[in-house]
Amino acid sequence: MRSLFYYTGRGWTGAARAFAVAARGLTERGETATVVCRADSSAEQGFAREELDVVTLPESDSVSRDAWLLRNVLKEKFVEVVFLHTEREQLTASSALRLAGRGAVVRRIGTGERVSAGRVARLAGRMATARLLFTTEMDRKRAGAGDDAFMAPLGVDVARFDDERAASRTTLGVEPGTQLMICVADRRAKPRITTALRTVALLAERHPGLRLALVGSGCDDDDTHMHAAALGVTQLVRFLGERDDLGAVLCAADVGWVAADGDDGAFACLDFMAAAVPVIAERSPYLAHYVPDGIAGVLLPPADPSDTAATVASFLADNNQRAAMGNAGRSRVAREFTETTMVDGFAAAASAAGDRALWTVR
Repeated sequence: MRSLFYYTGRGWTGAARAFAVAARGLTERGETATVVCRADSSAEQGFAREELDVVTLPESDSVSRDAWLLRNVLKEKFVEVVFLHTEREQLTASSALRLAGRGAVVRRIGTGERVSAGRVARLAGRMATARLLFTTEMDRKRAGAGDDAFMAPLGVDVARFDDERAASRTTLGVEPGTQLMICVADRRAKPRITTALRTVALLAERHPGLRLALVGSGCDDDDTHMHAAALGVTQLVRFLGERDDLGAVLCAADVGWVAADGDDGAFACLDFMAAAVPVIAERSPYLAHYVPDGIAGVLLPPADPSDTAATVASFLADNNQRAAMGNAGRSRVAREFTETTMVDGFAAAASAAGDRALWTVR
């Protein structure tokens, strides 16, 4: 099967990472997988690091121009199935498939996302057969998609995290005796970033070795710096921003705080757990899907920062509990959230969508 992963975002996000894992996994199984992304973007750099077959297209506001350029790639690579995420990507790819006279679309729905089926998606559906791909059974049931939709749960390779902790702490310059809490966030998580900062401010006096590192989009902007300064914790916080070595960074943590949503938040949970790092996060159905409360970490109810601080203080004080939770999390990921299962889902979707008998008649 010849698959193409069409990604138009510029950042290296959880969605991009999911496509990279799938494309690499399919390639390792002898399938043909190509990634099409924006030129000169963080996404292009991320896909290139995975040593994938990458084709770049220039930035454009025109669906018709994008479709024509993509059509050339489809014909050159003999693509049969296109994986994508957004309605606009679906319209562009469906137009390109119609121009190329071949293929079907599989639209991946990110963790916790709702399926939008507006005018653009309906128009695209008339040009090329489209199927949905979900990451959790919760999302598939909520969408009412039934068994006709595909499943590809997120997964990570725990072996990649072996023996990385010492090197990661050295790289980040973490001093001996430091309790490092790493918070993974994005621009949508400003209130949760604020909660993490206020928690550190409340705990700083009794936990002099506590430090917080903020990583992700929006973690190194002026607003975040100003808020830390107002709380008097600037010296206790590392503002790491977006990192292309996120997995290695997370290995350095004593405690992982997940403030991000969607695929970014889900991958952060899995990365921390794979590295045997216990997780703290605000309770939600999606994070609870990955992190069992009281077993691999602590899920906090939305609360006043002082209540959150009391819970976190108790958590920090019990080294044995944190170690047990870290080990439980690693075992859970190795058992239930493997890259192999994830790639199996993409492979099954590609095989089914590649059935020419089901392609839209043109």
